[in-house]
Amino acid sequence: MPKTKNDRNLLESERAFRLLVQGVTDYAIYLLDPNGIVSNWNAGAETIKGYGADEIVGQHFSVFYPPEDREAGLPATALEAARRNKRFEAEGWRMRKDGTRFFASVVIDAIYENDVLVGFAKITRDITERMQARSALSESENLFRLLVSNVTDYALYMLDPEGHVTSWNLGGQRIKGYLPDEIIGQHFSRFYTPGDRDAGKPARALSIAREKGRYEEEGLRVRKDGTFFWASVVIDPVRNDAGELIGFAKITRDITERRQATQQLERMQKQLAEAQKMDALGQLTGGVAHDFNNLLMAITGNVRLIKRHAIVPRVIEAAGAIEASARRGAALTRQLLTFARRQQVAPTLLNLEETVQAVREVLATVLGSAIKLEISVPAGVWPIFADPTELETALINLSINSRDAMPDGGTLTITAANYRVRDGEDKGEYVQIKVADTGAGIPEDVIAKVFDPFFTTKPVGKGTGLGLSQVHGFANQAGGRVEIQSKLGAGTEITIRLPRGEGHAGAHEAEVLAKGAGNVLLVEDNPDVATASAVFLEELGYRVKCVPDAESALREIEHDGIDLVFSDVVMPGKMDGLGLARHLRQNYPNIPVVLATGYSEAARKLGSEFLLLRKPYELHELSSALQTALHQRSKGALLN
Repeated sequence: MPKTKNDRNLLESERAFRLLVQGVTDYAIYLLDPNGIVSNWNAGAETIKGYGADEIVGQHFSVFYPPEDREAGLPATALEAARRNKRFEAEGWRMRKDGTRFFASVVIDAIYENDVLVGFAKITRDITERMQARSALSESENLFRLLVSNVTDYALYMLDPEGHVTSWNLGGQRIKGYLPDEIIGQHFSRFYTPGDRDAGKPARALSIAREKGRYEEEGLRVRKDGTFFWASVVIDPVRNDAGELIGFAKITRDITERRQATQQLERMQKQLAEAQKMDALGQLTGGVAHDFNNLLMAITGNVRLIKRHAIVPRVIEAAGAIEASARRGAALTRQLLTFARRQQVAPTLLNLEETVQAVREVLATVLGSAIKLEISVPAGVWPIFADPTELETALINLSINSRDAMPDGGTLTITAANYRVRDGEDKGEYVQIKVADTGAGIPEDVIAKVFDPFFTTKPVGKGTGLGLSQVHGFANQAGGRVEIQSKLGAGTEITIRLPRGEGHAGAHEAEVLAKGAGNVLLVEDNPDVATASAVFLEELGYRVKCVPDAESALREIEHDGIDLVFSDVVMPGKMDGLGLARHLRQNYPNIPVVLATGYSEAARKLGSEFLLLRKPYELHELSSALQTALHQRSKGALLN
C-alpha cells in the first residue's frame, strides 16, 4: 500500500529525532525495556559512561550503579517509582565502564502505549564538577558559619529587614548576655539605652545602612543584666542577586576598656600639660622672687638706717610703715614660691595663730569678694612642728577647692583647737585645723577618691587633681592625718590633725640680739643690697668689708683678717656663692660661711650643707645665723 504524504513526514520526523538524540553528547539518553534492560544508546551515553552501544544494549541498567547501591536495591526502587509516578528524578554516584565514579543527575520517565508500560526513557548528566563546586561552597559556608558562631570578641549576628535578630553567635552571648533562644526573633532596639530608643536611633541606624550602604558609630549599649558598655557598631545591608534587601549584618564590639584607656591617656596628657605650665610658672616665679626679694632687702636695710638716725616721730612712723609693707611683700613672695612648689621643705616649730594670719591676705585674694573668710585660732592653741610653706600651701589648696564648690558665694571658716586622743594607736596630743565651707558638697561615691593623685571632678583646665593629694601628703609627712566630711548641698569640712610640738614658737624681733665682733667679708654684687646688708651687720657690731664677686673675695681672704664670710648665692663670674662656700670649706676650713639668697634653684637643692638666709631677712635672723656659724667654728676648733 503506497505511503501517504503524512506517513512520509512522520517517518522523516522520527528519523530527524533519532539523529538529534544520537548526536547529543552532553547527556546520556537511552531507553530501557519494562525490566530495565538497555534497548538503545546514544553518543552522549557512550561519552559519559564509556560503553559502546554493542557493549551495553541488552544489559541491565543496574550496571551503572555502585555495588552498594545495587545491594540496596536502588535500581529496582527507581524503576518502581517511575512506574508509579510516571517520573523519577535523583542525584547520586554512578559507575563508568572503567570503574571510575561520577556524580549524575538522573531522570527516568515511564513510557506507556495504550495504557500499557512499554519501557522507560532515561536521561543522565554528569554533574560531578557542579557537585564538587556545590560541596565546596557548602563546606565553605559551614566553615564560615562555624567561624562566625565561635567568635567571642565580636557580636556577629543577622537582622531581618525590620531589625529582628535572626542569628546569634558566642560573641553576642558573651558581650550582651543573651542566649540564642532568648534573643532570636527579638528586635535589636533592646540593645539601646532608653533615651536612644525614644530618640528613634535604632530605626535611623537601619535607614542609614539601607540608604548609604553602611552605618558605623560608637555609643552606649545595654546588656541583658541592665549594665552599660561602650560599643563599636557596624551595620551592613545584605541584598540578594536581584538587589532586594533581605536583612542586615551587624557587628558589635565592646570597647569599654579601650575607651577608658584613651580617656585616661588624654587626662594624663592634660595633667602633664598642666604640670609643665606649673613648672614654667615656678621658674618664672623663681626669677621674679630673686629680683623682688633683693629689692625688698634694699628697702629693709635702708629703712633700718632711717630708723637708726631719725628723731622726728613722723619719720619714724613712716619708716615703720615701709618696714611693715616690706614684710608683707616678703610674705607674698614666699607664698608665691610655695604655690609654685619652689620652696625647700624645712619643718620648724610654728605658732599656728601667726602662721594662719600671715596667709590670710593670700586666702582672701584666692577666694574673691563673693566668699566670706572667717578665721578663729585661739591664743591657747599648742604649737606644731611642720614646714610653714607646706602648711600654707595646704590652706591655699583647700581654699581653692572650697571656692570652686561655692560659685555663687558662701562662707569659708578656718578654725583650730587642741585635741587629745586618749586610747588606741593614735594616742597623744594634737592640734586640729578645720577648713569648712558652705558649698555644694561631695557625693558619697567620690569622697573615697578625693585624696588620690590626679583625681578631680573639675572640668578640663580647672584643676590638676593634685591639691588634696598635697594636703594628704603634708599631713602624713608631719606625723598627722587628714579627714573629710561632706554632704550634698550641705558643704564640706576637712580636718588636718597634726601632733603637738614642744617648746615656744613665734618669737621674732623681741628676741635678744647677740652683739657680734670681728671682720665679716660681705660678698654681694647688688650695690643697694650690699648697702642694706652692711647696715644690718654694723648694727650687730661687726666690721664689714664688701666685695662684688667670688674672685674678689678670694683675693681679700688671702690677706687674712677675715673672721666670717657672708655671701649672696647668685653672683656674676665663673664662681657663684655656693661654689665660693665649697672652695672655702676645702681650703679655709676655719672661716665659717653664711649664704643668702632672694631665690636660687641651687639654694633650693642645698639642703643643710651651709647656713642659708632668705632675703629679705630680719635683723634677729641674721644675728642668729652668724652666731651659729661662729659657734660651729669654735666647736670645731676645740675638737681639733
